[in-house]
Amino acid sequence: MPELPEVETMVRGIRASVEGLRIVGFQACPCACRPLTIRPALEAIAEQVVGQTIVEVTRRAKRVVLRLESGSAFVIEPRMTGLMLLADPPDPEHLRVVWKLKSGKLARSLWFWDRRGLGTVSLLNPNEVQLLFGQEFLGPDALAADASHWKAVCGATRRPIKVLLLDQSKVAGIGNLYASEILHLCRIHPAAPADSLRPAQLKLLAQFTVEVLSTAIQYEGSTLGDGTYRNALNQSGGYQNAHRVYAREGETCPSCDREEILRIVQSQRSTFYCPKCQKVPRE
Repeated sequence: MPELPEVETMVRGIRASVEGLRIVGFQACPCACRPLTIRPALEAIAEQVVGQTIVEVTRRAKRVVLRLESGSAFVIEPRMTGLMLLADPPDPEHLRVVWKLKSGKLARSLWFWDRRGLGTVSLLNPNEVQLLFGQEFLGPDALAADASHWKAVCGATRRPIKVLLLDQSKVAGIGNLYASEILHLCRIHPAAPADSLRPAQLKLLAQFTVEVLSTAIQYEGSTLGDGTYRNALNQSGGYQNAHRVYAREGETCPSCDREEILRIVQSQRSTFYCPKCQKVPRE
């Protein structure tokens, strides 16, 4: 489930504790569950990174990036259930890899935990890192996309706007949960063709994308009913209490206080919206 706010929270949660520390070990944890995707092979990674210092912890879209002094970088994709942790994990059975870190007498461990094993841990060389941070691989970060960018990407397609929001090559970082929240505040129907949006709606899209994601970051993300998402200290996020429509099917819309929230499926993902506030677009 981790989306931009959750990944940003992970980055902020570990940054001060691991930047400037030297990697003295990188290894897989004993786990009987589905194997994690690690690229290249574990032994090859260890040979390249032991002795390297983590110089920066940052984020690219929904990926955690640990930059090393060599110019290479670890890129961790949490995907559905992955977590970056400094404290005790939700359970030890799903710990996947550990970075052993040291600076002088200070020793610390950084863990990647993943219940479903869908996440990935990759070590990229400097050229691959440059590609990752370029526009060829991913679109601009959702927190940086302005109305002019939204106008360009929306005007080029008739795909439903909710589907477009999830296209990381156009705007990077928005996931399924926050797409529903953003469109509800914009009063835009999730099935509206992207190229049908008016200038005023594009302005609202830019505004509320930043507003929703920034507020969710302040609340340290959303921990849903399954309790999977936790911050770096194994604590729940708080933004789930502020959700307006996501996973609230059948509840009264908080904006109009009249209609019930509906659920539809778009591209095999659940979408939640209010039929009064987000009217079906005219042909």
